[in-house]
Amino acid sequence: MTRAFRRLPRIRTLLLATYLTVLLLPVAGIGMLRLYESALLRQTEAELLAQAAVLSAVYRSSWMERAPPGALTAMPKATLRWGAPSSPRSIDQGLVLQPQLDFADTTILPRAPDAAVTDRRPEPVATEVAGVLSSVVGEVRRMTLAGVRIVDSAGIVVASTGGELGLSLAAQTEVAHALQGAPIAVLRERVTQSPDQGWESISRNTDVRVFVAVPVVAEGHVLGAVLVSRTPRNIVQTLYGKRFALLGLTVVLVASVLALAWFAGRTIVRPTRQLEAMARRVASGEVHAVEPLANPRTYELRSLSESIVTMAHALEARADYVRDLALGISHEFKTPLTAIRGSAELLRDHLQEMSDEERGRFLSNIVADTDRLDRLVRRILDLARADALMPRGDEACDVAPLVAETVTRLREEGLLVSADVDAEARAAIERSSFDIVLGNLLENARQHAGPSAAVHVTAHKGADEVVVEVSDDGVGISAGNADRIFDRFFTTARDAGGTGLGLVIARRRVEAFGGRLDHVPSARGTCFRIRMRKA
Repeated sequence: MTRAFRRLPRIRTLLLATYLTVLLLPVAGIGMLRLYESALLRQTEAELLAQAAVLSAVYRSSWMERAPPGALTAMPKATLRWGAPSSPRSIDQGLVLQPQLDFADTTILPRAPDAAVTDRRPEPVATEVAGVLSSVVGEVRRMTLAGVRIVDSAGIVVASTGGELGLSLAAQTEVAHALQGAPIAVLRERVTQSPDQGWESISRNTDVRVFVAVPVVAEGHVLGAVLVSRTPRNIVQTLYGKRFALLGLTVVLVASVLALAWFAGRTIVRPTRQLEAMARRVASGEVHAVEPLANPRTYELRSLSESIVTMAHALEARADYVRDLALGISHEFKTPLTAIRGSAELLRDHLQEMSDEERGRFLSNIVADTDRLDRLVRRILDLARADALMPRGDEACDVAPLVAETVTRLREEGLLVSADVDAEARAAIERSSFDIVLGNLLENARQHAGPSAAVHVTAHKGADEVVVEVSDDGVGISAGNADRIFDRFFTTARDAGGTGLGLVIARRRVEAFGGRLDHVPSARGTCFRIRMRKA
């Protein structure tokens, strides 16, 4: 058990582990921030949509200025309607572009195919417009790091940041979709081409790329499309961008944890060790040296400290009780045992020399002392049962029937006893315990008041209690003995068989059920009053 006890963690260790766990929770939560990465993805998509929409509008305006008459009607018609089926709207009608991509439910397509060689030449008007927009496309690339490609109505690249001029992107899914008249955004796999990029690079550790294609539509005819792409920022890059602020926050959190651990050590660990020392002193018997903690720091520690002190005082009182009881028992047993021993030795040594009368007298003395020892043993057992009594709390006893039974029995034994009892009196006490209490009080009256004394029992109920009084008209109790009648083994009727435990047993049983048993001064004789809770 000692080895297992030593393996238990210390409170300081548990507190520190708790603080570190709380500290690491935000770090562990980074792996669960897929939702935040989706927000970053939609942010990238929204930026690309805005860029593509601006380029599409500029391209359309430039194309309309430079196109010869009749050129617009020769362009292909838009076959896809941009918007929900219930309210189809086109770019001309001002439909707002809304980001839709999400890591949770968006299919990631393979890497974008390379631009294909084609024999077809770009449209002249598109080529002219692209010449005007080439500087704008380059500036967009420099400022946003986005890849930009502008294609004519046949999907041939007329402006690009990647050098695909004159090649065809008509086979690329998003371009083909945009050339039918509706915008689209997709996710595609990305192959890292620069593994030595720094952490500040947007594309580092990003395995996907966002592609947004927006058509250039005028009066229902498709003039071309704008394709923009960029890798979205991920959570690691976002945190890296704020690394110095996060490092400062980490230092503050670690310092806070250490400060909390130190504070807990001062307020919990040190008083707990003092409590441990107190408990060890109690276990070693130094109950007088146990005092409450001078500075317990917390309510719980103060309560525990006071509980240990209370327990120490209770143990001390119990030890005193056991010691006094042992001394009383030894004193009470010593006299009859000494008499028995003396009579037995005389009979052993002088049996033949004694007359029959002398032998009978010594044998009678042995029997009388044996009877006294038997009464003492039975009374001590009754006292032990009274001390160990544990009421359930729901006991109840009808006082009138029990008093009537006890009075009838004692009348038959020759005691002059009468009773005046409230028939509805019901006390919160076990029937057997009340029987013992009443019997002990009446037996006490018979032993001390004399055979000719009259005993009277009354019982009535009050607002919340039942009061029972047992009085007699005997000689009463002297003032010198009145304070000692509830002491163990005190009796003035030892010759009449008194043990000095009857009143002690009666009081213990009454107190066990929350009542009181007191000696009440009276003008004549003796009176005892029992107060019990009403059931």
